[in-house]
Amino acid sequence: MKRWMIAGAVVAAALAALAFLFVRFGHYLPGIIANITDPIASSHEVSWARGPETPGAADRPPNVVVIVVDDLGFNDLSRNGGVADGRVRTPNIDALAAEGVSFDVAYAANATCSPSRAAIMTGRYPTRFGFEFTGVPTAFSRYVSHGRSQSLHRPIFHEESVDAMPPLERLGVPASETTIAEVMQGRGYHTIHIGKWHLGEAPDMRPEGQGFDESLGFMAGAGMYLRPNDPAVVNAVLPFDPIDRFLWANLPYAVQFNGGQRFEPSGYITDYFADEAARAIEANRNRPFFMYLAFNAPHTPLQATRADYDALRDVSDHTERVYGAMITALDRGVGRVMQALRDNGLDENTLVIFTSDNGGAWYVGLPSINAPFRGWKATFFEGGIRTPFYARWPGRLPEGARIPGPATHMDIFATVAAAGGATHGDVDGVNLLPVMRGEAQGAPHAALFWRSGAYRAVRSGDWKLQVSDRPERTWLFNLQDDPYEHTDLSAQHPERVRELRAMIDAHQAEMPEPLWPTLVEAPVRIDVPLNAPWREDQEYVYWSN
Repeated sequence: MKRWMIAGAVVAAALAALAFLFVRFGHYLPGIIANITDPIASSHEVSWARGPETPGAADRPPNVVVIVVDDLGFNDLSRNGGVADGRVRTPNIDALAAEGVSFDVAYAANATCSPSRAAIMTGRYPTRFGFEFTGVPTAFSRYVSHGRSQSLHRPIFHEESVDAMPPLERLGVPASETTIAEVMQGRGYHTIHIGKWHLGEAPDMRPEGQGFDESLGFMAGAGMYLRPNDPAVVNAVLPFDPIDRFLWANLPYAVQFNGGQRFEPSGYITDYFADEAARAIEANRNRPFFMYLAFNAPHTPLQATRADYDALRDVSDHTERVYGAMITALDRGVGRVMQALRDNGLDENTLVIFTSDNGGAWYVGLPSINAPFRGWKATFFEGGIRTPFYARWPGRLPEGARIPGPATHMDIFATVAAAGGATHGDVDGVNLLPVMRGEAQGAPHAALFWRSGAYRAVRSGDWKLQVSDRPERTWLFNLQDDPYEHTDLSAQHPERVRELRAMIDAHQAEMPEPLWPTLVEAPVRIDVPLNAPWREDQEYVYWSN
């Protein structure tokens, strides 16, 4: 009997140890498994399909390049202030606005990346086809819910919904949706994807299954910029952030070409994507092409080249210096693409659109990246959803024009389709070309809506309402008088709250159920980043994903 008791105690101790190890180190498993089942090959050159050796008709359709960056803060561009009090300059990105059209007010379709990208691809509210949440591994949701946290309000993990989750590769845009790549392909364009995808990894959801002739990049929501131990890299680890811990443990330094085996890029990933975009432009100089160039900068993990880091010696904070160096590389990448257009004689026949998928992230720990706006990525305050929206097309769009807006990600579909001579079908976005040329007056949108679970928002005219179930809260702002959302007017204007709430409810009634359930609800404070001490008086929302 005593032996059985001892054996039972040993088994119990072993199970307890395994449970501890899983909680402490289990977030490393997805990356370990992926590297075993899908090994990463050495770096090698890709061969872009080449177009004709001589130019086609003189009146060939314009090329289109849509550049989407990841988690860019409103204040990250020197045009809007700049990182480190303006010491980090972005002359190439700023030039897109100076040489083309910029919208004073432009919005992401959602406050996180996947739904925003789905809206860019389809021209529709992502919730209209159930794409409400960002697709992430269940292990990620579980880890960030149970990871170490100094929050006064704990994250909530919905274990009861795990069984209802589709496989990770099916968390994407359904093949039944028409993408802008498919539209342009139908107009005879050669279609190219470079960079981040994050819209599904199943064959019918990958870029090659959604209208792209060629694709180079990664399918997940983030990737490494260099190997962490590369002599040329400077890393900034964020120990206060469970998301960051998961990324460092699992992200590969790898890309795929046309769905083939993963392989290491040749250099810092931002420079690599820009160089490959330049090579693809050269290969297609004699035929119309549509390029979707999705840089992953400045999304975490924070990694900069040592050269860019050393060039910012006057920035004392290490994290801010690495982040600023990433912005420097991003701006250089945009400049590399624009130079490739000039070098190949395509500058004047190419529409270039630049935007970000959402605002800067609270988990980076830098307090001013969305200044002067309140809020972060994962909130519907202006800091979470205000993005740059620049369009440059020499001779076809005015130089240096500023349009009040509001524009939105969904407009990219209709605008690009119109530039390519296609109709834009049943979409929620509008063709902005007449607005940008001054041929159409007035706001492109009377109202815009956002939704993630029980957290919703609408902007109608100058009024903006946000409603949240956790905490139960309503915010009403007049953005004409209060563009930075400091004064909540919900108590003073109950009739306006009822009117806008009815608009949210009516819009909600048009939307189907999400394609997959939310697994995690996590608190995000409005006015301070993740590494700031928690206080009871701080405003926050619970973000559903």
